[in-house]
Amino acid sequence: MNTESVKSLFTLFSGEECADRYAPAIALAIRETESMLLPEADSSDVRLEFLCAAIADYHVQLIKHSQDRRNVTYAGKYLSGGSGSTALAGAERLVREHMELCRELISPQGFVFRSFSGEEEI
Repeated sequence: MNTESVKSLFTLFSGEECADRYAPAIALAIRETESMLLPEADSSDVRLEFLCAAIADYHVQLIKHSQDRRNVTYAGKYLSGGSGSTALAGAERLVREHMELCRELISPQGFVFRSFSGEEEI
């Protein structure tokens, strides 16, 4: 995977002007993606760079959302709504879509999203 390409895609997805500030999140996303690769997968496939950038954006949006005190109650619960939750939901959707695009290249066993259903199963 080309790290510079991942950084460029990250700036596209996140809207940030400089990816260097988020280098640890990008490095983590690259390692996560590499750990999901199937043994026979081509690690130079450009789709993996998009997946890395989407995962990095998701991590950054999650961090930003958790730091936004306007979205958190005293007990630590997230309040629904707000622009932060919209950005986080968009980042989550982007990761899911790129995982689907890479389905023949990866085995996504370790990536878990934070949301849980409040509805009872029938």
